[in-house]
Amino acid sequence: MGARTCEVVRGDGTVCAAPVDDAAPFAACIRHLLEAHDWVVGELGVTDLLPSPCLACGSRLGVQFRSGWMCAICEWRYGETPDGAASDGHATSARVDVVYYVRFGDRIKIGTSGNPRVRFQALPYDEVLAFELGDRMLEQRRHAQFASWRIPRTEWFERSDELDAHVVALAAGVSDPWALYARWRSERLALRG
Repeated sequence: MGARTCEVVRGDGTVCAAPVDDAAPFAACIRHLLEAHDWVVGELGVTDLLPSPCLACGSRLGVQFRSGWMCAICEWRYGETPDGAASDGHATSARVDVVYYVRFGDRIKIGTSGNPRVRFQALPYDEVLAFELGDRMLEQRRHAQFASWRIPRTEWFERSDELDAHVVALAAGVSDPWALYARWRSERLALRG
């Protein structure tokens, strides 16, 4: 059996055919493996220490994207002022992490934030459907739960009976998701004394 060669097809339609390391997980040369790595890092980020503690939750663990840093725990964007924070960055109210469900056209986004008003400024959406108390771990469980309807490499999902039923259950008895979010923040503040 001969040495493996890169099977990546270039933009001009030719095959790379450069040597492939025996330990490589698939037939791609080191150059193409590095290009794939850089693409994944750009899309999914790299987990590392934040430049300074998160203003929203105090964590030092962050994810660095091409566009900047995000707290790995609460998804606060490094450099932004969290909900309820004074200009000096100190919290003046309680932080509540939520998994949110927003609709845009016929699709639903399942995301998480401790600062949804600011988060939604960067999102295209038609309607806030529901909030669910939870953080990134719950969001990942919901992504796995509805994976059959997920639009690849996004947090957007096609509508389905199962997803619609979940959103309806979360919204049962809630006329305004923002009022529920405000109540949760108020309760959290009351618990802090």
